[in-house]
Amino acid sequence: MSDEDAEETQDSEAQETELVSAETVEEQLESAEAELEDAETEAELDVVEAQLDKIEGLLESADLPEPDEDDEDAEDPREELETRLSDLRDELEDQRGPYAEDVISDVEDAAATITDTRWTDDGSEELVTVVESFAETVQDALGTNFSVTLSRNADDLAEILGTAATAIGDADLDPDEDADTLETLVEATEELQSGVDDAEEWSDLSTREQLEAEGYYDVLDHRKDYPPEWGALKVWEKRNRADMVLLALDSLQSNFMERHCLEALERMGNEDAVEPMLQRAQRRDKDAIRILGKTGSEDAIDTIIDYVDADPGMAKTVIKALGEIGSDEVTQEVADQLVADDVDVRSYAARALGRIGDTRAIEPLADTLENDDSDSVRASAAWALNQIGTESALDAVRDYSDDRAYIVQSEAEKAL
Repeated sequence: MSDEDAEETQDSEAQETELVSAETVEEQLESAEAELEDAETEAELDVVEAQLDKIEGLLESADLPEPDEDDEDAEDPREELETRLSDLRDELEDQRGPYAEDVISDVEDAAATITDTRWTDDGSEELVTVVESFAETVQDALGTNFSVTLSRNADDLAEILGTAATAIGDADLDPDEDADTLETLVEATEELQSGVDDAEEWSDLSTREQLEAEGYYDVLDHRKDYPPEWGALKVWEKRNRADMVLLALDSLQSNFMERHCLEALERMGNEDAVEPMLQRAQRRDKDAIRILGKTGSEDAIDTIIDYVDADPGMAKTVIKALGEIGSDEVTQEVADQLVADDVDVRSYAARALGRIGDTRAIEPLADTLENDDSDSVRASAAWALNQIGTESALDAVRDYSDDRAYIVQSEAEKAL
């Protein structure tokens, strides 16, 4: 074809494109709509989809009048035709399928819900029935058998659904030839999803019901204390059951019970509280830091050490906790606080060093005892040196047995 012929062809196509009117597009849409109503197979739907693609091309280049910008109620022919085309595409998609991959996806979603959700005992029993029914329907529909070991364990139930999904995929079902089988599987999957949705979850229970199910109230012969949660808390604390105190802390939202739970955990110093308290300590929770100190767990050090330079209120809490943990790993960080601006922080640091007992602290404590402006800080340094208790530590204290400050003198006399 010559360049001249090509140009004539392009000019002819351009003229034809320019001649496309709204009426032409409407006729094409009506024709596609009629074919869509008659379509029964995937192949016929593919033909309709190709027709809609062609109409979209016509619509993009159609010569359509523009709406009057000054008239808010003016109709836009292009927008109306685009809406009709979009509606037909939606109807086309609704008529397709069902497909095996859609069924498999829904089954996998149900399995994920089962494993990701905490269920009550009743809910677990309900799931067993639902999954058993689904597995039987799948086997009947596919004419196959696969192993089904039913239990209330969520992972076991999810495994059964995974096996069913694999069987559906292996069946290589055709949306036209196997339409009846697919419809059966779709209905069974909808029943599965509905059954999973209806099964009783742990979160469906009230707080009181959850605590009842966990046996929280079992320690009460009668609930004479009000609220009964407090009475049970006292018993669990006496039994050193941090797990039950933590259960109450997580479940009960009142400030009253939160305060009593945290106080109980601090008195107990049970290491079972370390992990949940670490999570709270990361949010700069002073109660959690105090509890971590009482547990004596070195696992807390990395989480709380960064707060040692915080405001005086936080610094005192952290320094005291580090002293109670007693690891010489933090000797330097605590000793650095002997020169803090806040008097109480310096005093807390001195006492923490005494509890840690690291002999490397003797020199900075001796300097504090000699030079600090506060007698209370000096007394804390003297106490710490006595706690370390080595001969060199005691020597550093003895010279102050006649100190001007009685509180310092009293500590020094203990070293004599």
